[in-house]
Amino acid sequence: MSDSVAPPRFRRRPVPADAVAALIADGTPPLVARLLAARGVAGPAQHTTKLADLAPPDAMRGIDAAAHALADAIAAGRRLLIVGDYDADGATAAAVGVLGLRRMGATVDSLVPRRAGFGYGLTPAIVRVAAERRPDLLITVDNGIAAFDGIAEARRLGMPVLVTDHHLPGTSVPDALAIVNPNQPGCAFPSKAIAGVGVMFYVLLALRAELRRRGAFARAPEPDLRDLLDLVAIGTVADVVPLDRNNRILVAQGLARLRRGPLRPGLAALATAARRTPARLGTQDLGFVFGPRINAAGRMDDMATGIACLLADDIGAANALASQLEQFNRDRKSVEGDMLATALDGLVHRAIPDGATVVLHDVAWHAGVVGLVASRVKDRMHRPTVCFAPDDPGAPAGAWKGSGRSIPTLHLRDALDLVDRRAPGLIRTFGGHAMAAGLTVAAEHLDAFAMQFEAVVRERLPAHDLERIVDTDGPLDDADWTLATAEALADEVWGQGFAPPLFHDRFDVVQDRPLGRDGAHRGLTLRACDGRTTHEAVLFRRADPLPRRIEAALRIDVDEWNGTRRVKAHVEHWVEA
Repeated sequence: MSDSVAPPRFRRRPVPADAVAALIADGTPPLVARLLAARGVAGPAQHTTKLADLAPPDAMRGIDAAAHALADAIAAGRRLLIVGDYDADGATAAAVGVLGLRRMGATVDSLVPRRAGFGYGLTPAIVRVAAERRPDLLITVDNGIAAFDGIAEARRLGMPVLVTDHHLPGTSVPDALAIVNPNQPGCAFPSKAIAGVGVMFYVLLALRAELRRRGAFARAPEPDLRDLLDLVAIGTVADVVPLDRNNRILVAQGLARLRRGPLRPGLAALATAARRTPARLGTQDLGFVFGPRINAAGRMDDMATGIACLLADDIGAANALASQLEQFNRDRKSVEGDMLATALDGLVHRAIPDGATVVLHDVAWHAGVVGLVASRVKDRMHRPTVCFAPDDPGAPAGAWKGSGRSIPTLHLRDALDLVDRRAPGLIRTFGGHAMAAGLTVAAEHLDAFAMQFEAVVRERLPAHDLERIVDTDGPLDDADWTLATAEALADEVWGQGFAPPLFHDRFDVVQDRPLGRDGAHRGLTLRACDGRTTHEAVLFRRADPLPRRIEAALRIDVDEWNGTRRVKAHVEHWVEA
C-alpha cells in the first residue's frame, strides 16, 4: 500500500421496515425513523432516553462494597482522595466524584498525575505523592484495574484503595478494598461500554442509596445528582466509548441539562471561548468543543487545570482557567499539525511499506499528542496504527510511549495482549479498549514490536477488512435538505457505535472555491446528479479543486453566522464519479 489515501467503497446501511413503521407510528419523523432503525433501534421503547430506563446500579459488581466503604468513611470523617486519569473522561470523573461526594458530606480532593514523570494511573510514584496529603482512602477514577504495584504500595503506606474503572482487566485484578468495573469478571452490568465518568456516577447513586438506608437524610434533603449529568455526558462522548442505549440515556440527559442551562461556570466559560450557544449544543460539541479543551490540559501541561475549571464556582475564576485551556488547545493543534506532517512523510519510509498496520515513531514527537496523530493516520490509511514518542522525563531510560487506534474489525487491546504473550518483555506496559490503547516499549524494541504487531494483525484480519468501507444512509432527498431536518438530527444523540447520519449520492460540483486564510479547505456548491436544487458544502483539509463530478458521503449541520441559521453540508468522503 502506498502513502496515498485508499479510496472508499460506499455501502448503504440496511433498514428494517418493521422498525421504521413502529417508530413512525409513535410520532418519529420518517427520515429520523429510517436513521434510527438502521442503527438497531427496533421501536419506540429503545428510543426513549428517560432516566428511569437506566440500568440499575445494583447490577454492577462491587458497587455495594464501594458504597459501604464510602458511607463508613463519611461517617468517620475520613479524608478521601480521588486519583484520576489525564484525559477528559478522567477529568470529568474526578470532578463528578468531588462534587457528588462533597454533597454527601465527604472531605474529598483530587490528584491527577502529570504525564511528565509519572505516567498513567495509580503508579507507586503517584501513591507516594498522594501519601503526602495524608488521605485515609484513595479512590481511582478511569484507572486502577491494572494498578497492581500502585495498590500494593498504597497498602504498604496504610491507604486502602477503592477502584472505579472501565478498562479491560488482564488475567487477574488487583487486591483492592473494592473494585467497581463492569468489565471485570463476574459483573452482570449490561453496559460494558460505560465510560469511567459513568462508573463514578453509578457509585454515587449507590452511595446515596446506602446513606438513605442509614437515615443520613432524615433531617436534610437528599442531594440531587442529576445535575452532574452534564459532566457525565461530556466525559462519555469525549472518551469515544460506544453509545449503547445506557450511554445514550446518560448523554441525552446531560445534553438536555446543558441546553436548558444555566451552565456551571467552567462549562459556560469554555462555551464562550468556543463561541457556542448553550441552547443549541449537540453531541458534536461535547466531543469537539468541550472534550479537546479539557484534554489539552493533560496533553500539554497538567490536568489539574482542567479539573479546576470544571469545579470552579464563580465565572471570574472559570474564565481565567478556560483561557488557559484555550491556549493549551491552540498549542496542541500546532504540535499535532507538525507531528502529523512528519508522520505522513514517514509513511513512505516505514519498515513494512505494504503492511496491514502502521507503526511510526519520532524522537521529536510529544508523548501527549501521539494518540491524536495515530487517529489521523488510521483514518487516512484505514490500518490499525500505533505512534510512539520518547516517554516523559522521569520515566525509565529508553522508554517510548505509544498510543494506538484501530479499525472496527480489530480489537486493539486483545491484539497487544497477543503480542505480549508471544514475545514476553517486548511491551513493558499496555492497556485500553477495542478501538484505542496505550503502551510503553523500550527504544531498542520498537522495530521488533512493529514486526510482531504486523504479524498478529495479519493473522486476525482478512484482506477485505482492510478495505476502506464507508457505511452510509443513502441519498438525502432535496425536500429533506432543510433547516428543520438539520435541527431534528441535531436533537438526537449520535456518536461512537451509533454513527451520525452520513448521506451518499453522486453530485455535480457547480462551484469550487478555496476557504481559509491559506486556502487549505474548499467551499463547494453541489447538486445531486438527479436533483435540481443546489446545496452549500465544505470540504476540510484539501487545497486542490475537486473534479466536476464526485460520489460523496456527507453530513448536514446547522451553520450559524451573524444571527442567520442555514443548512450546510460537510463532505466526509469522496471519489471521482
